[in-house]
Amino acid sequence: MKVNSSKGCIGLTLPVWVAACARAATEALIGLPFVPLQTLEVQGFEETVEVPIASASAFACGHLGMGICYADSGLNLDLTNGLEIWTVVQWHAECGDRDLNPEITSDSWLQLIAGSGVGKFESSGEACLSEFAIELLRRNLRGLVPKGRRLRLEIIFPKGRELSMRTSNHAFGVVDGLALIGTQVEPQSSASPEQLQKTLEQLRNQCLDSEFSGGLTLVIGENGLDLALQLGLPSKFLLKTGNWLGPLIVAAADVGVKQLLLFGYHGKLIKLAGGIFHTHHHLADARLEVLTALALQEELPLKLIKSFYKVDSLEAALLIVEDKSPALAKQLWGRVAIEVEQRSVTYMARHGSWDMEIGAALFDRNRNLRWAGDKGLEILDVYGVKMKA
Repeated sequence: MKVNSSKGCIGLTLPVWVAACARAATEALIGLPFVPLQTLEVQGFEETVEVPIASASAFACGHLGMGICYADSGLNLDLTNGLEIWTVVQWHAECGDRDLNPEITSDSWLQLIAGSGVGKFESSGEACLSEFAIELLRRNLRGLVPKGRRLRLEIIFPKGRELSMRTSNHAFGVVDGLALIGTQVEPQSSASPEQLQKTLEQLRNQCLDSEFSGGLTLVIGENGLDLALQLGLPSKFLLKTGNWLGPLIVAAADVGVKQLLLFGYHGKLIKLAGGIFHTHHHLADARLEVLTALALQEELPLKLIKSFYKVDSLEAALLIVEDKSPALAKQLWGRVAIEVEQRSVTYMARHGSWDMEIGAALFDRNRNLRWAGDKGLEILDVYGVKMKA
């Protein structure tokens, strides 16, 4: 498959734009002429990807190379559409400008720096890059770096910090900018009908697999998928979803799934507890209102419940309860998980008669699996997955 963004075939994910921009900057550093259409190799792609770059040049007497491009995701609602990207490269100081260092190995030749506007993990300060993004950079830069030299690559999103305030990055411990967490070449619109059709097709194919025995896990987003794999949920029967959870639940029942696990960030799955089965924020929110209603049903102190309206995020409300009483927080969020399960069963029953069991498992902003409903606990136990205490 050949993808040429300059001809408007499709948009491309942020890691692809960054890799192409970094390659143009590295070519400038080693004295090659500027190539406005960069050709990238992508693992798993039959052919190459061609990506347009705005400019690239060497400066500082040839000691630095810089590339500039503008991301085109092809999705109107995507915050990264039109994002300006800078990549700055230089030989690492340890290597010197001309002298080679034989100790530079195949694993240490590339140093990645999260510049202004690029998201970092709050816990470590390291750049938040997916394995796909790192592999894309290594695959397309390695051939330009002489043996024994170490390339220092700084990625900069001039408006990244500003745009990140409109994302859920901070909910996952990512601060100061936009995360590079894409896992494929083509972007997916989690809210588009086209993406729903693709996901439905994937669901049907998974359930036709000869090894399928009735269990399937729907994971919401890249963070959910990454955590699910780390915890050991069966990778062959994990399906990453967008925001169309309602139709996917019904489709899963219709193709013969017997145990469905809904696995996701609590800030997404709580919407299902309020009967909202399309979870995109452009459609509906009501998360604090749902939390308040469930807190009342669990008979939490009224003063504590009223404090929810003094904060502007679900995470802040959770912290209020945890600071007051960890036991009450566990009780409340256990109720949320149970409500997700019950509402999902009710939603399924409105569309047909099936005997599929539905479990829910929720993780927090630190990507710790914390809460599950009764069915969710049963399914997790089958898979040998334990929750954080």
